[in-house]
Amino acid sequence: MRKIVAILAVSMLTLATVPAYSQQTQAEKDECLLAAQNCSSAVDDIQNRIKRLRAEINKGTRVYTPQELNALKAKLRAVTELMNQMPVGP
Repeated sequence: MRKIVAILAVSMLTLATVPAYSQQTQAEKDECLLAAQNCSSAVDDIQNRIKRLRAEINKGTRVYTPQELNALKAKLRAVTELMNQMPVGP
């Protein structure tokens, strides 16, 4: 009986801490955009990626370093250029 109670207590504590770990506030960096990696939960089309990049750039130096802002701006230029090169309609 004590074993079952101990297992339940540990699992309840584990489940209670997982949501707090995974939540991000608005002031935090968007690591999926900043790093050159594909995050499985962040599949974007080009227009959404541009919108997200602009939103992150607008956060400015209160969230990002100047080097990180330059990297985000470079990614925004690259994605915008890619969108402009895409053929329009049939």
